[in-house]
Amino acid sequence: MESYLNHNFSGVLPKNSSEEALQRWRNLCGVVKNPKRRFRFTANLSKRWEAAAMKRSNQEKLRVAVLVSKAALQFIHGLALPSEYTVPDEVKAAGFQICADELGSIVEGHDIKKLKIHGGLDGIANKLSTSKTNGLDTNAEMLKVRQQIYGLNKFTESETRSFWVFVWEALQDMTLMILGACALVSLIVGILTEGWPKGAHDGLGIVASILLVVFVTATSDYRQSLQFKDLDKEKKKISIQVTRNGLRQKISIYDLLPGDIVHLAIGDQVPADGLFLSGFSLLIDESSLTGESEPVAVTADNPFLLSGTKVQDGSCKMLVTTVGMRTQWGKLMETLSEGGDDETPLQVKLNGVATIIGKIGLFFAIVTFAVLVESLIRHKILSGTFLSWTGEDALELLEYFAIAVTIVVVAVPEGLPLAVTLSLAFAMKKMMNDKALVRHLAACETMGSATSICSDKTGTLTTNHMTVVKSCICGHINAFSNIKNASSMRSQIPGEVVKILLQSIFNNTGGEVVINQDRKAEILGTPTETAILEFGLSLGGDFQEERQAVELVKVEPFNSAKKRMAVVVQLPQGGYRAHCKGASEIVLASCSKVLDADGNVIPLNEATTKHLNDTIESFAKEALRTLCLAYIDVEGHFSAELQIPADGYTCIGIVGIKDPVRPGVKESVAVCSSAGITVRMVTGDNINTAKAIARECGILTDDGIAIEGPEFREKSLEEMMKLIPKIQVMARSSPLDKHTLVKHLRTIFSEVVAVTGDGTNDAPALHEADIGLAMGIAGTEVAKESADVIILDDNFSTIVTVGKWGRSVYINIQKFVQFQLTVNVVALIVNFSSACFTGEAPLTAVQLLWVNMIMDTLGALALATEPPNDDLMKRTPVGRKGNFISNVMWRNILGQSLYQFVVIWYLQTEGKQFFGLEGPDSDITLNTLIFNTFVFCQLFNEISSRDMEKVDVFEGMLNNYVFVGVLSITVIFQFIIVQFLGDFANTTPLTFTQWFLTVFIGFLGMPIAAAVKKVPVGSQ
Repeated sequence: MESYLNHNFSGVLPKNSSEEALQRWRNLCGVVKNPKRRFRFTANLSKRWEAAAMKRSNQEKLRVAVLVSKAALQFIHGLALPSEYTVPDEVKAAGFQICADELGSIVEGHDIKKLKIHGGLDGIANKLSTSKTNGLDTNAEMLKVRQQIYGLNKFTESETRSFWVFVWEALQDMTLMILGACALVSLIVGILTEGWPKGAHDGLGIVASILLVVFVTATSDYRQSLQFKDLDKEKKKISIQVTRNGLRQKISIYDLLPGDIVHLAIGDQVPADGLFLSGFSLLIDESSLTGESEPVAVTADNPFLLSGTKVQDGSCKMLVTTVGMRTQWGKLMETLSEGGDDETPLQVKLNGVATIIGKIGLFFAIVTFAVLVESLIRHKILSGTFLSWTGEDALELLEYFAIAVTIVVVAVPEGLPLAVTLSLAFAMKKMMNDKALVRHLAACETMGSATSICSDKTGTLTTNHMTVVKSCICGHINAFSNIKNASSMRSQIPGEVVKILLQSIFNNTGGEVVINQDRKAEILGTPTETAILEFGLSLGGDFQEERQAVELVKVEPFNSAKKRMAVVVQLPQGGYRAHCKGASEIVLASCSKVLDADGNVIPLNEATTKHLNDTIESFAKEALRTLCLAYIDVEGHFSAELQIPADGYTCIGIVGIKDPVRPGVKESVAVCSSAGITVRMVTGDNINTAKAIARECGILTDDGIAIEGPEFREKSLEEMMKLIPKIQVMARSSPLDKHTLVKHLRTIFSEVVAVTGDGTNDAPALHEADIGLAMGIAGTEVAKESADVIILDDNFSTIVTVGKWGRSVYINIQKFVQFQLTVNVVALIVNFSSACFTGEAPLTAVQLLWVNMIMDTLGALALATEPPNDDLMKRTPVGRKGNFISNVMWRNILGQSLYQFVVIWYLQTEGKQFFGLEGPDSDITLNTLIFNTFVFCQLFNEISSRDMEKVDVFEGMLNNYVFVGVLSITVIFQFIIVQFLGDFANTTPLTFTQWFLTVFIGFLGMPIAAAVKKVPVGSQ
């Protein structure tokens, strides 16, 4: 079976599967009882093709729009353009001078001419009744009016389906429809031959069973859909920085309105269509909207920003013009959301299992029907009544047909692929409570197979609460236990140096000091930027004053490849100065001068360079993150088109930033180690800082290697093969180094790799990894978009929890498959062999439907929702090549099936003697005893299936309320069916002794299962 599954159903990957692979397995699923239900959680490929066509159309539209706007620019310079636009009355009445459609046509069409007609940016801002500096007025009434005129920043989503839709879908099951038809015929024939109500019992019994199956199935599916809906809401919680009433604040992107002033930085997603107001080095990646991979430079001459695109580099302020469904992104998202998520590899594999067993079941059902019909005809020929057929004969034929159809119902394990979804939905909901938001279903199950985690240092292994605790300025090394004590350092530094230092801190930064809604100063930016700005403020600096004293000419934002950030400012007395800060050894290497103790600029000689490098190393060995600040006075005129100088800088000083290790990280790394998961630290930091933190976390061991990115990328493939298994720390790594490491681990070493990332440049590695884990607090929108799981608290311990849940999902589904295949095998063989040898089936259609529900929906609920335990992290991971249906499972299935088959067969042949049955009711009593024994065999097998290898299966059982609830409901219903619903279910009430014996026979399956577990088999 495993080789068949690998050959036909293994093309689907955890992510980025080809459409050909997705289509191929669909074509192989021949025996499907209910396609609507079976394929509910699979991708809608036709909607995907529609979205791809939309992207191509957008690409063409934008290409034409850009060409037209370039041509228009050549004509309209210096021309007075006539306005032909008429403001609609309702827009005018609301106090605005431009409508949503006109704004949409300007931005979407890149229409420079229309923009000029409306008075450019100032004109649009006035017509939208907003301020380019202070943003919107937050008057609630005005915001409501604006919303009515311009709409909400939300795209149309498919409506939440009601419970009755799920009932209708459950009724689409082909076998249930056939059984329904059988029930109808049985009702008619039964009433005509036996009268009402006796003749209606069989038909009504089947109808009641069908309704019970349908409603239980629909309830389970409906609850599942509500869980996915809740998770979808969480996925869409994205906040953005805006200015309203002159105050900076964070709001949800869904609250954005035309006229809002939005602040965008590297890694942000553009939340609505808009116009560029001001900014530096802005590069926009439009591939999500158009498929075009080349980034677009957005400037005052090309000011158009489109919703859904990503900020690849730079930063800017944007004026929102169009929101929601009026944007191309809104329309594309509506189509994409209907396309759905890719199915997971396990779902596909279990569809394969269901298909194989379905075909076997169909064959057995046809043969069983043929054998039963043949025995009836033979009986009629022998009794000489072949030519006279009565209503009873017709009912018997109908019963045979119903049994054959019900064998298909039981044999086709439709619940297998859906059990995956049930288990994943349950796990995703629980993981949400554990601060992990799963974006893609497959990540949940893949994480259970992870063999390697490549983790960031900052914010994941450390707390991300950074403060400057040491500095080396003008040769003086200062340490402060509290950042507020840094002010005392000011007296030790010459005044001119303090001035340059503050100018560098407050201008060369990606952060800001703003007045928030509470009218208090608040530092915005990454933790590193926040620490530096806090240091500047404690030295007595004033952010706004320093910003207003100079004019920013050019900004090169920090990125992981350059490991530095630089700006050029125009000084008040004339002239230009470039400030640079970044990784200490990299910035120091570009310096040729340094400030001495008196604040004089002196050449950087060998002794001073050694002193500074020793300082960097000593800071790093204390696990401090080090940054070097430097400046250079630029000669002559400087414009934004010129390159910022790369060397010749004067070193101002070095700061050491403390970022403590998170509590619990060391223990989590130890858990990973015992679980067979290798943890590697991949960081952009200094190698000594990285090694100090890695040792503290327990990542770097005596036999492990710490290497720097530049050294790693110089290695040949052969050297890498020997090196990679030993690498535990990679410092000063670029995003490309991270990508290379992940790619080799996956392809050459067949590892299942999880990667953490927070920056825009981490996107390729997150995309390449089997599981991409983005940070929820420090992560950019680009990183989150590329990730499979978002770690909401940025904590490494949460990653371990995700791994535990992943393993739990995988094992729960294995347990359910083992349980269901056992029932399948026994039900098929018992009914088939009985039909062949005795000419009748021991289990009726109604009884088989009840058994089907126990093993399908109720079984999935009980076994697929088992919470994880700590023992899961003491096993070795499944890895990339582990068989899903393992030898352990086959051993348990065959052992339990053999026991159950022997018991049922013995009861069929010797049951009357065993139970001492006599008289006219002995046949129906025996069949009831067989039915009761069979059901209790399944119940005790369900308990045995809680652990596939351990004998003690009761541990933690009472803590799993779902499991206990399912067992209790099954027992209660079984009692009611046997004792009170005999007319409908073909049963008769049993005595206390008979109940005890049937339950005891079922219970004997548990010691048998425990004995079978002691039989050694290979792990695969």
